[in-house]
Amino acid sequence: MTKTVIAAALGECVHVAGVSNFLRLAEKAGWKTIFLGPAVPVETLLEAARKEKADLVGVSYRLTPETGERLLGQFAEAASDLHEAGVRFAFAGTPPVAERAEKIGFFEKIFDGSEEPEQVLAYLKGLPAQAASEADYPQTTTARIRWKSPYPILRHHFGLPTMEATIEGIQKIAEAQALDLISLGTDQDAQENFFHPERQDPRRKGAGGVPVRSPEDYRALSAASRRGNFPLLRAYSGTDDFIRYAEVLTETIHNAWCAIPLFWFNQMDGRGPWDLEGSIREHQKVMSWYGQRDIPVELNEPHHWGMRDSSDVVYVVSAFLAAYNAKKFGVRDYIAQMMFNSPPGTSDAMDLAKMLAILEMIAPLSAGGQGGFRIWKQTRIGLLSHPLDTDAARGHLAASTYLQMALKPDIYHIVGQTEAHHAATADDIIEAGKIVRRAINNALGAPDMTKAPEVQERKEQLIAEARVLLEAIRALAAPGVEDPWAEAATLAQAVTLGLLDAPQLGNNKFGRGEMRTRILDGACQAVDAAGRPLAEKVRISNLKK
Repeated sequence: MTKTVIAAALGECVHVAGVSNFLRLAEKAGWKTIFLGPAVPVETLLEAARKEKADLVGVSYRLTPETGERLLGQFAEAASDLHEAGVRFAFAGTPPVAERAEKIGFFEKIFDGSEEPEQVLAYLKGLPAQAASEADYPQTTTARIRWKSPYPILRHHFGLPTMEATIEGIQKIAEAQALDLISLGTDQDAQENFFHPERQDPRRKGAGGVPVRSPEDYRALSAASRRGNFPLLRAYSGTDDFIRYAEVLTETIHNAWCAIPLFWFNQMDGRGPWDLEGSIREHQKVMSWYGQRDIPVELNEPHHWGMRDSSDVVYVVSAFLAAYNAKKFGVRDYIAQMMFNSPPGTSDAMDLAKMLAILEMIAPLSAGGQGGFRIWKQTRIGLLSHPLDTDAARGHLAASTYLQMALKPDIYHIVGQTEAHHAATADDIIEAGKIVRRAINNALGAPDMTKAPEVQERKEQLIAEARVLLEAIRALAAPGVEDPWAEAATLAQAVTLGLLDAPQLGNNKFGRGEMRTRILDGACQAVDAAGRPLAEKVRISNLKK
């Protein structure tokens, strides 16, 4: 049965913006809401509460603390019968008035304006807005997403050059409740040589992240997060000894989800020992391992092409192949990562079109999401798009976040404002979280930018071109190959023959680097030597065998 909440600004107070926001969140939480407006007398509010059989009464007062305390005392006395009958009462006001209201001891919950919207929403859902233990916060990715909805869960990479500094930073981030998930940024030796100390180089210890060297180190990082809002933890899946590494991550930090590419983190990009075809097979095994344990999997695939200036068509196709392989190898909860502003220079409209093309192409894989393959949307800022000036980067972070909310993401991957200058500290991440939360809150009421004609036109164009490229990849398969899009040899050949290509793969052992691209009308397009756009069919036919 639907519960009823009635709310108003009390007495002579005419400030109702907070009341309206509270009731809007209540609607999202499933309440029937009644708004009485500004400057409502005590008896009028209580009469309405009795008439409507309210389950919760929201009271707001934002004027002087002295008058507020007297008025709230009168209200509490007059509402004692409702209180005794089980009606709940919540108060919201400025911090000085909230402090006086606390002393009265009548209200179940008091808000002073410092709360994040998701904390208010949690209260309205019957969940603790300020939880006290790990049990109060969902500790799996999908449960946390549902708990936070309609707000996305927030994540950020974090890893400093020493264990001590990283542990201290995790504690600070958790206590500030800045993130729902901390992505542990580990150094390269941790990812590649965790089980091979003989291959580790002491001179590069801590280069690029925290130097985790043992399961005990991971347990120490996990213990540091057990405070505040008890954020989840996850880490990249490594670039060698994949299954052994997955076992360590699962046992020590309860890896929230697997993050692994399809084509990368190998000899092609210099981040691992495997050749291209071999690494594809290993990555497929990792997907299967996590899928068997019902742990979500993210293929951080398409943005690696985008960061190397590949065309939007290749970006879309690589995103489809990532999702396709995840389903093929048993993943049940798939996290589709979509990096905006990649490459830098793409326009907002063309970015939206590209992501919508991806979502439309992978949607049929989910088959309704009932007990099979569920797709969770994750968006983020392009790693290379932040300006060096941190003030300008703050503006970019807010603006891009607002745009990305048009996709209604389940996960928002924060790329903090300092990333162009230095790896984020705990204080940087806490500040970035505040910027992002404000942009997200504003964007929840934004018009639907995905409906713009230029966005829809480009989306359809990308889908048509992507299908041409996918069919060309299918045609590479050797006789007898039943599923070319999930066959490692065929996928590797798509790269070595230049079907999947990027300008920055020049002089690469595996990639061709023959593709030319240019930003045209805000989109990253393949072009010929004269800079004219190339249709995918023409580009493919021009490839040297």
